[in-house]
Amino acid sequence: MTAPVKTPPYRSQLTSARNGFGQLLHAEWTKLRTVPRWGLVLLSAMTLTVLISVLAVSGSSVQGGGPAMTVGPDGTAVKDTMELVHQQLPGDGSITARVSGLKSLKASAPDGGRAGGPPAVNTGKTPGWTKAGVVIKANTKAGSSYVAVIKTYGHGVRMQWDYVHDVAGNAVPPEEDRWLRLVRKGDVLTGYESADGRDWRQVGSVRLAGLTGTVEAGVFTAAAPNTKVERRFGGTSVAEGPGRATAHFDEPTVEGGRAGWQQTVIGAPGTADGNPAANPAANPAADLASGSFDLEGSGDVAPLQTNNDITRQTLSGAMIGLIPFSALGVLFITAEFRRGMIRTTLTAGPRRGRVLTAKAIVLGGVTFVAGLIATVLSFMIGEPIMRRNGHKPPSWPDPALTDGPVLRAVIGTAALLAVVSVLALALGALLRRTAAAITLIVVVLVLPQILISGLPLGAAHALMRATPLAGFAIQDTITRYDQASAICLPEEGCYPQGPWSGFAVLCAYAAVALGLAIWRLRRRDV
Repeated sequence: MTAPVKTPPYRSQLTSARNGFGQLLHAEWTKLRTVPRWGLVLLSAMTLTVLISVLAVSGSSVQGGGPAMTVGPDGTAVKDTMELVHQQLPGDGSITARVSGLKSLKASAPDGGRAGGPPAVNTGKTPGWTKAGVVIKANTKAGSSYVAVIKTYGHGVRMQWDYVHDVAGNAVPPEEDRWLRLVRKGDVLTGYESADGRDWRQVGSVRLAGLTGTVEAGVFTAAAPNTKVERRFGGTSVAEGPGRATAHFDEPTVEGGRAGWQQTVIGAPGTADGNPAANPAANPAADLASGSFDLEGSGDVAPLQTNNDITRQTLSGAMIGLIPFSALGVLFITAEFRRGMIRTTLTAGPRRGRVLTAKAIVLGGVTFVAGLIATVLSFMIGEPIMRRNGHKPPSWPDPALTDGPVLRAVIGTAALLAVVSVLALALGALLRRTAAAITLIVVVLVLPQILISGLPLGAAHALMRATPLAGFAIQDTITRYDQASAICLPEEGCYPQGPWSGFAVLCAYAAVALGLAIWRLRRRDV
């Protein structure tokens, strides 16, 4: 007596798929939830994502919350080092000066010209954000509120304030002189520029509550750091030293000023904030009484750009978790080819493109929900662990799940896992071999991660922009500032493109692969 043949519970659903796309979706959902091993793969993918994330953050610790940092008015870690010639400005007034001759100086001393400072790095180039200009600053303490109109070496005239704000003026070439002016009326400061000192063009205007009462108005020079990067397989060498620049100032005038000119070094190693320069020889050409002088400066005035991204680290398990998610995507189609069930599926739904689209929607939706559970758990468990391990402000951000960038990273990582599973589904439909498809999806996502560690920085960035690996840019929650000199190192989790543009690259790969899979499924008999 032969045993009765059991009909899969989703077989009856297939027969009704002709009635509409909704029934087709229901049939594919029934398949996915009634195959036990696929549920186990989904559960293991979630568990692995959370476990790897927790292990990664548990092994990361910082003593004392990181090095001491200067903090700006809004709590952002900043760089505030400049050579300042200034007067007190008790009320309304202005500061005007002509700036010329801005350039980097080659350091002759091993410490870059400042005792106790880090070694200089001579790259033979003047960094584009080397700057000189007029400034009104709350006081001479590093990190205090300020507004400045500056001439930069490579980015023309700019108006900047409180470190994180930047407005572009004219694109002036490095060799061209420029008159700069900053006017204060109450707590409103307005910046101007001129080619001849007569016809003025407004650059910008801002209201700052931190610039009330008696402030300091003057001229300054600051030099962006010089950096040299050497990359090879097995490691990256980054040499960074303070830049050193000079600029010439003609006829600096403070309307409404008092107490005469003073020279102060702000934020430099070995000097106290608010004190006159301890070493007057640091600027031997600065004859303050002549009304025309050269002013040398070292350091920078900008946000401190780092890759200290707690959110990205708490989501690091997604790189490993995508492997079982990819395996599920491949199995969801190759299992039907291997067992011949694809003929039944296509008989119930003769429009093959709709069938594969339904599979992609069901798979992507289920993977997104599972991935979202995993990413939320990874962040909620990992963030307190990193806090206990010393990752605290201002060196490290203080993220919350309700923060916009954090929410985008957490939800975006779940969406990334869903898109990867759809890409795996498409590759499975194209290759029709489980092992080959899983291998290919892993190679496509993991091999670039290996290669970028040894490629020159430009080539590594190009690879990160052009491959599906770009999708992981969605995890980046660091605010990046154009006016802050920084090195974007792949091994530190820095992606050269924005979060959404990187995610769009991954989606484009999945869409193209799915389109090719539909085309092949239509043209080739199963």
